[in-house]
Amino acid sequence: MTTNEEQTHIIAAIVEHKPGVLYRVSNMFRRRNFNIESISVGPIEPRDLARMTITVRGDEKVVEQMIKQLAKLIDVVKVSRLHPENTVSRELALIKVYSPDTRARSDIINYVNIFRASIVDVSTDSMIIEITGDSDKLDAFIELMKPFGVKEIARTGITALSRGAKSIKIL
Repeated sequence: MTTNEEQTHIIAAIVEHKPGVLYRVSNMFRRRNFNIESISVGPIEPRDLARMTITVRGDEKVVEQMIKQLAKLIDVVKVSRLHPENTVSRELALIKVYSPDTRARSDIINYVNIFRASIVDVSTDSMIIEITGDSDKLDAFIELMKPFGVKEIARTGITALSRGAKSIKIL
């Protein structure tokens, strides 16, 4: 693979957990005309810090520059690139699917079981399904649901950690 090839990169950042940090990080990407594919943020220990997992597409050179720029932001404590072969990544989706009759419900339930998903809500004409896994798994499940009629989708974006003993050291 050449360094000019555009690919997906996962960046993990430890940031101060306070108002305005997400805006400053996303604005830095915007100013450089770089699209964030997904971003997930949540508090960590110590509670005054948060972890951001940012998924972007680009070539090696551009992503390296983005990581350097991100590290310069005052609210960013630590930045690290996560390499796919050494990373566990997951995404969660809630998918509302039209289920007008017992046959459709039965088929949907079979797919839910095959994909190890869960039905978290049922109404007279729809179901909400919760599914967790890598993005390809979610995409495949959504494709299978399209013939039933997908009413609504909410996805969290990727969250990821390095495998094994390696971790982002804060200090």
